[in-house]
Amino acid sequence: MTAGPVGVALVGAGAISDAYLRNLTAFPDVRVLGIADLDEPRARAKAAEHGVPVAGDLAAVLAVPEVEIVVNLTVPRAHVEVATEALRAGKHVYGEKPLALSPKEGEALLAEAGRRSLRIGSAPDTFLGAGLQSARRALSSGAIGTPVAATAVMQNPGPESWHPSPEFLFQHGAGPLFDVGPYYLTALVTMLGPMAKVAATARQARATRVVGSGPKGGTTFTVEVPTHVMALIDYAAGPSASATFSFDSPAVVTSIDILGTEGVLSLPDPNTFEGPLRVRGRADGDWRELPVEGTTAGRGLGVLDMARSVRAGVPHRTDGTLAQHVLEGMAAISDAAEAGEFRPLAGTPRVPEPLPAGWDPYQATLI
Repeated sequence: MTAGPVGVALVGAGAISDAYLRNLTAFPDVRVLGIADLDEPRARAKAAEHGVPVAGDLAAVLAVPEVEIVVNLTVPRAHVEVATEALRAGKHVYGEKPLALSPKEGEALLAEAGRRSLRIGSAPDTFLGAGLQSARRALSSGAIGTPVAATAVMQNPGPESWHPSPEFLFQHGAGPLFDVGPYYLTALVTMLGPMAKVAATARQARATRVVGSGPKGGTTFTVEVPTHVMALIDYAAGPSASATFSFDSPAVVTSIDILGTEGVLSLPDPNTFEGPLRVRGRADGDWRELPVEGTTAGRGLGVLDMARSVRAGVPHRTDGTLAQHVLEGMAAISDAAEAGEFRPLAGTPRVPEPLPAGWDPYQATLI
């Protein structure tokens, strides 16, 4: 068995790459060996900034023999194409969400990986952070009794106010459901188990939006997807949930509350790795803060867990079947909104095991 740190390469040197690079270059169990981008000068600049030895196009980083995991940070429409090329080059793939633009494409990607005995992992990895890991422990300890239902809300004015190139976030494969929804839906699956059926409504407030910052500031672009989605979800284990995903709200609201037979658990923002985590039981006069323990390192924890799991020969937690189930759930929500009726889900994802106590991204474990 190969020993030592796992070599990784990033594909996509856009806005999110900085967060990944800051963390992955600090984790001793991985080595960042390459960065690729369609804009090769941008890739070379990012590589120089973070001390990465190889930069260029996709072929350049796939040709590095020591690269074992490709981190796919491209825009959603390129996820499957880039991941497939990486698999055919013999690399494991960890990608940004969503896994693919459609469940059919996701199935094909998982099948390609299976044929080659390679791994697929996918963001979000926020459920590995201290906040949501502590929430899982609280649920397992019976802090609110048996979970009955959940409410999830993500609403804000939309990313065009701060993102320098927000157009892709309003195209097929994005919007509030596919761009931000994975954080909430993945968190709920790790807490409540697989989804069984969904119903939904969806609206689009404006047909065009305006870039609010950066070189494209003032540019108008077309909105292709619904920007306000409301879903009802039934889980196979019994609980239900209501979820709202919106880019149409002047106010920012991020919340997940899980209602149980003995209380309510208020989770942290699932797009973060921290707290706070609060509970209110039947006998409580007010909310109580619960301890939040674990790592808050941020983006890249899923890549690190995959790297350690590759070396150990055990399943990784950001499993492709989990990402596929969330993708199927989002597609079913979109379909249900158009059809005006419930849509069933038949997937059986592998719900990830909690991180073990003391799991430390900065402590080398691979010799």
